[in-house]
Amino acid sequence: MTIVKMPQLGESVTEGTVIQWFKQPGDPVKLDEPLCEIETEKVTAELPSEFEGTMGRILVPQGETVDIGTPLCEVIAAGGSRVAGAVGAASSGSWSGGPMAIPPEETPAATAPIHATAPDAPPRPQPGDSQRPVRSNPDDRSRYYSPAVMRLAGEHGIDLSTIPGSGIGGRITRKDVEAAIAGPKDRYGAATRPAAPPQAGAPYEVVTLSATRRTIAEHLTRSNVEAPQAWTMVECDVSGLVARRNREKEEFVRQEGVDLTLLPYFAAAVCEALGAFPMLNSRWEGNELRRYRALNIAIAVATEHGLVTPVLKNAAELSVAGLAHRIADLVQRAHARKLRVEDVELGTFTVNNTGSFGSVASRPIVNVPQVAIVTMERVVKRAVVIDGDAIAIRSMVNVCLSFDHRALDGLEAGEFLAALKAKLEAIN
Repeated sequence: MTIVKMPQLGESVTEGTVIQWFKQPGDPVKLDEPLCEIETEKVTAELPSEFEGTMGRILVPQGETVDIGTPLCEVIAAGGSRVAGAVGAASSGSWSGGPMAIPPEETPAATAPIHATAPDAPPRPQPGDSQRPVRSNPDDRSRYYSPAVMRLAGEHGIDLSTIPGSGIGGRITRKDVEAAIAGPKDRYGAATRPAAPPQAGAPYEVVTLSATRRTIAEHLTRSNVEAPQAWTMVECDVSGLVARRNREKEEFVRQEGVDLTLLPYFAAAVCEALGAFPMLNSRWEGNELRRYRALNIAIAVATEHGLVTPVLKNAAELSVAGLAHRIADLVQRAHARKLRVEDVELGTFTVNNTGSFGSVASRPIVNVPQVAIVTMERVVKRAVVIDGDAIAIRSMVNVCLSFDHRALDGLEAGEFLAALKAKLEAIN
């Protein structure tokens, strides 16, 4: 028998919610067959079984939020043999549960008595729990409250019976409670109105941050505290790149079915430059600096739910067209919150297209445990001096690099940027 535990769903997650159980006790389980669906602040993913056998006890009810490593269920291996281990890999690193950990919002389920419970069984009674009535309809989860939901509602004086649930069967999720606390949010997760009416004449309003916004804040704070970061920038003439993209974009859409932006060209050039300067393609694992052979390029995506960094695995093996398809797919699923676990794990270097919202220069924060992040700023036409002291109108872009000074010095960072500049300016 093996205990299936809550896995590390991405590099910024310390807890997850069991949204739906696909198997019930006694059901046959095949290898890689999904056992349940798990939701975190950034990823919704199915949890596959690493063993073939029979479904055992369910230890965490559907709808409950628990910490990473909490036992979820049992799987009895074929033949009734006892197997040690747990489903789900826990990735290390700062954009994983360690450096970006958020304070747990509940007592870990692993410390509570574990007993069999069906997916739709009533939740275990809690002392003093007056807001959790017994449900007569097992499919109605509108009055099912996870510990995280109960605690958050209690802290803010929210009556859960007045909140419509957006989860399965009308289940009230933590995000439903946050919405009730903060009201409408802007695209960055901040409330657009105060959580409570301001007092007359008050000079400010208190903004309630979403859980995602708090998590991002804690991760970036830790990045600045742990990593001594330096910044540098080069200016690139990308007139040839812009002309090539303009020539190819209409035919590309007809043939490939996705828009052709400058980002795939930029990502391809980054991969070529990293091949010559592999130290930038590294991650800290504890006190060990690991230089990776595969180029797993994380792409920063600003969504209405917050910043996410899905990963282009083995990006050096992809053509510009392949990169365009993969980037379009990851961006679409990031906005829809449909990223899988493997989509957000083990990035080795981050690319940020800050020019998409008009920035012409920025100082990005390193996505620890990675050691470097590069931005492509907005392409602007400017009058510049070219060969022979002539003045011409050229398409110019600033490329900015932040790096962890523990892993490399300014010389190597500057040489990387010079190589990247040369590759971008050679495209025509």
